[in-house]
Amino acid sequence: MLLSLSTCWNSHRYQDGRELVAEALALGFDHIEISHGTRISLLPGLMQAFDAGQIRVTSLHNFCPPPVEVTMDAPDAYEFTSHRAYERERALSLSRQTIQMAARFQAARVVLHLGSVPMRRFTDRLEALVHRGEIYGRAYTDLKLRFVEQREKVSAFYLERARAALRELLPMAEEHRVALAVETRSHYEQVPNERELVLLMEEFKDSPWIGAWHDFGHVQRKANLGLLDHGQLLEAISPHLLGCHVHDVEWPAKDHRVPLTAGGVNFDQLLPLLPPAIPLVWELSPSQRRGTVLGARQAWKQRYGY
Repeated sequence: MLLSLSTCWNSHRYQDGRELVAEALALGFDHIEISHGTRISLLPGLMQAFDAGQIRVTSLHNFCPPPVEVTMDAPDAYEFTSHRAYERERALSLSRQTIQMAARFQAARVVLHLGSVPMRRFTDRLEALVHRGEIYGRAYTDLKLRFVEQREKVSAFYLERARAALRELLPMAEEHRVALAVETRSHYEQVPNERELVLLMEEFKDSPWIGAWHDFGHVQRKANLGLLDHGQLLEAISPHLLGCHVHDVEWPAKDHRVPLTAGGVNFDQLLPLLPPAIPLVWELSPSQRRGTVLGARQAWKQRYGY
């Protein structure tokens, strides 16, 4: 296993990508993931650090570079599942640019969000009930069942759009030798859900250029809602995994905490389920303090040996 640090944690603090790299190295990370919020102005410095052999890049997170017309960090600004043809085409165009950028950094993986099912945001409502301790109440159970039923009625159409996007991007991914990693998401409205992810992995199992990306925090949030079993899902997708986002969860839904600090993810139980030699990318909220990250990095190495 190797650890990598996502630039989502510290890219906002720097004007020069070389300074961003210097901080990652000082914390004990010699690999980074270039995330979707990384400003274009940082890329020249990142390229210089990469070309000088100072840092290696495990992965890029779509979209990178970000769309110039969107002024905030918005990885879901354009979705493959959108009703608007222009948005679907823009998502494909930006994804192609990300694949090309990944090749420039010799990064073997691009992490993808596939889209969502357009419906009311039930996940936030479920999380609010759980936060109030009502997970075992009638209101929670009724809402969850209604949510799942509504999504199931319409989800196949949007899954097909996501599938079509993967097929569209596959030739370019193969040409540049960059694998497309479909990420597990935090909200049940998003595509794919866990059952759909297993279906996609089975469909593309013969292609080395499409796989899964396990986000520990996202999946734990759904597990906290009683929507899945974290270990069972990880076992199901493990043969297809290209990498993971690693972060902790403060009960029930505050994710992107520093690993081993919030107690929400049972890493001791889950890490043995991973295949060997995949990158584990620490994807942390910018709110997390440098000293906490450094301490957790040292504790991780003592506990797991890497």
